[in-house]
Amino acid sequence: MRTLTKELQAEITPQSALEILKKGNERFVNNLKANRNLLQQVNETAEGQHPFAVILSCIDSRTSAELIFDQGLGDIFSVRIAGNILNEDILGSMEFACKVAGAKVVLVLGHTKCGAVKGACDNVQLGNLTALIGKLLPAVKAEKSTVTNRNSNNSEFVENVATLNVKMTKKHIAERSSILKDMAEKGEIIIAGGMYHVDTGKVDFDL
Repeated sequence: MRTLTKELQAEITPQSALEILKKGNERFVNNLKANRNLLQQVNETAEGQHPFAVILSCIDSRTSAELIFDQGLGDIFSVRIAGNILNEDILGSMEFACKVAGAKVVLVLGHTKCGAVKGACDNVQLGNLTALIGKLLPAVKAEKSTVTNRNSNNSEFVENVATLNVKMTKKHIAERSSILKDMAEKGEIIIAGGMYHVDTGKVDFDL
């Protein structure tokens, strides 16, 4: 597997960047890792990096984007925060990744059985976590299909909220970043969403 150079990155389209992630996840699920020399990639990226994607995922220890999508050093920008929520700093990081560094896809990656989402479903209040949980509450309120048992004990409710959070975050990226919105409208990037299943390793991209 080749280390990404500026020339190779330029050849990647937003759609093909998404396909690289999909195929990488297929390899992961089937335990078929691409053949790459990580130490060689250390040397080859020492003078610069040219990732093709920026992925916003949760801090959950089971959701390492590099592993889930079978990528090497210099391939993706990985942004991790509990509940894969959005804030100004993360938006700025995404703008750098795409506008400055040339990434072609922004992927918001949620996952099943998310502790932060469960916390939001229960309206947990705990120190600085309270403010973070608050950013997930709009997704809780937007979930209208569950009438009873709207708490973390209801797994269907939890997964519905997690999916809505991904969809709403995708929308907010374009709403809150004129740079990324403009790039998406020009076809320079794709803003996509996915859900990682912690029990199978599979990512559903149709969000």
